[in-house]
Amino acid sequence: MRIYADDDRKEPVAVICNRCKKEMRVEKGIVKEGCFCGDARFGYFSNKDGMEYCFDLCEECYDKMIAGFAIPVEKREVEELL
Repeated sequence: MRIYADDDRKEPVAVICNRCKKEMRVEKGIVKEGCFCGDARFGYFSNKDGMEYCFDLCEECYDKMIAGFAIPVEKREVEELL
């Protein structure tokens, strides 16, 4: 869950894990620790037509979530971190 100082929603002042409520470290709008940002937009042929869901998970909760997957996530090493 992202909390913004104003309605422009450009820089979050806080990011809180939707699963465990851990507040992640944010400096000048930048999350300074592992954070998974999930966005799902549902279209036709679903029970959630026209809905968008957004959430944030701390690294520990992300690891717990993917540990339960029947098919493991694909991992790739990146050369440039943003």
